[in-house]
Amino acid sequence: MSGSPRNFGGLPADQTDRRTARFLVLPVPFEESVSFGGGTGRGPAAVIEASRQVELWDEELLAETCEEGIHTLPAFRPKARGEKYLKELARESARLIREGKILVSLGGEHSITPALVEGVRTKYPKLSVFQIDAHADLREEYEGREWSHACAMKRVLDQGCRIAQAGIRNYSSGEVALVNRGRVATSFAHETRTAADLKKAVERSLKHLTEDVYVTVDIDGLDPALVPGTGTPEPGGLSWYEALEFLRPVFARKNVVAFDVVEVAPLRGSSVSQFVAAKLAYRMMGYASRA
Repeated sequence: MSGSPRNFGGLPADQTDRRTARFLVLPVPFEESVSFGGGTGRGPAAVIEASRQVELWDEELLAETCEEGIHTLPAFRPKARGEKYLKELARESARLIREGKILVSLGGEHSITPALVEGVRTKYPKLSVFQIDAHADLREEYEGREWSHACAMKRVLDQGCRIAQAGIRNYSSGEVALVNRGRVATSFAHETRTAADLKKAVERSLKHLTEDVYVTVDIDGLDPALVPGTGTPEPGGLSWYEALEFLRPVFARKNVVAFDVVEVAPLRGSSVSQFVAAKLAYRMMGYASRA
């Protein structure tokens, strides 16, 4: 597939027409607050490149999701940096969601999510967020930045959104007051290792979410044995199938209007992380198509 178009999926023109496409893919190569391993700025391009090798026939859904239409936008690269970049991203997200399509954003670090959510909320004011992540990301600030990737979900919470979290296995003492309190429902990775416990966690997440949902997947929410290419890997985490057990009913029973996959940091000599991220994004498109 080396000669295929360099859009998500390597799709031909008849499946990428923006006017008829159901999905808009927005690459957001933002990397300014990483606190350990770098490389998330290269994530979107690597995921799109890997997506050209993903089989378009979905073996679970028994369909080719690309027939719904997937239009890949140019990477979002305004001249602004830091908070100004994120404010421009929020405006771009608001503009794109008005097209009536499902916005699929590829990061980049997790700090892009609050900006994307802010934009989507201009059309869906009662939006809630389902998060797969290793980290709670509920810090008030980190290393002097309130817009850090470690504060992403606190900024979402500040917008008034309800949040359901899955795969969590790392949070600070300062986040204790928010984890599993009020508008946050947290499922810890170590508490969902049996089928019965996983089912309970899924149902609790669904009950907590509103009808309109934004899904954010920090790729470090999956086991690092599956996705080693991420900036802040944590032992444990969700398997591929455990992640799908959470995602499948969210898409089936809620109105998922946008989602992102973030924190892919490609490793030299390995394509496994970006391939997993690409297949996961395509699978979520498939779930949205069936909803």
